Amino acid sequence: MTRPAAEAARAGTIEPMFFTLPTLLTWARIVAIPLVVGIFYLPWEPATQNLVATVLFVAIALTDWLDGWLARRLNQASAFGAFLDPVADKLLVCATLLILLQLDRVNAFVALVIVGREISISALREWMAQIGASRSVAVHMVGKVKTVVQMVAIPFLLYEGRLFGLLDTRLWGTVLIHAAAVLTIWSMAYYLRRALPEIRARAR
Repeated sequence: MTRPAAEAARAGTIEPMFFTLPTLLTWARIVAIPLVVGIFYLPWEPATQNLVATVLFVAIALTDWLDGWLARRLNQASAFGAFLDPVADKLLVCATLLILLQLDRVNAFVALVIVGREISISALREWMAQIGASRSVAVHMVGKVKTVVQMVAIPFLLYEGRLFGLLDTRLWGTVLIHAAAVLTIWSMAYYLRRALPEIRARAR
């Protein structure tokens, strides 16, 4: 925080960083996650459940782009927001994968690979930050592609039908989620290789 901003904060003239619009959107994304899961416990027709869950997931996922854009546009980027944003993404993906697993729309091994990677890399990044080497495991293009692929695959699997009467979303969702699992392993191997020198140096 700059000196003028710090002085303004002490004077109570600006909002804490966890009350800015971008951060509130991130909080909303977390709060909305149980809604996606809860839809499948409502006494609705399966097709209605699928449609509502898909629309809600896409809307929640779009706020990920929106809060980042707003943070840059309004100059409200913060360390807290940088921490909370990936947490919201991981909670959304993991919670949705669990419901898809229960619905038998995703393979258990694929779900385990994706969820396990998220936990492992999060722990690795936390440790690397503690030793001052977080740049070594900064987000790489493979990780970004993996995120895009799985964020397309998940709504396809939630919908589980023919989109516009043509596209078999169950088939393409399955193909894409397996592709995401491969990219997940690839990105995990990349981050581990980048962190290996630090791990070896501290294992002596």
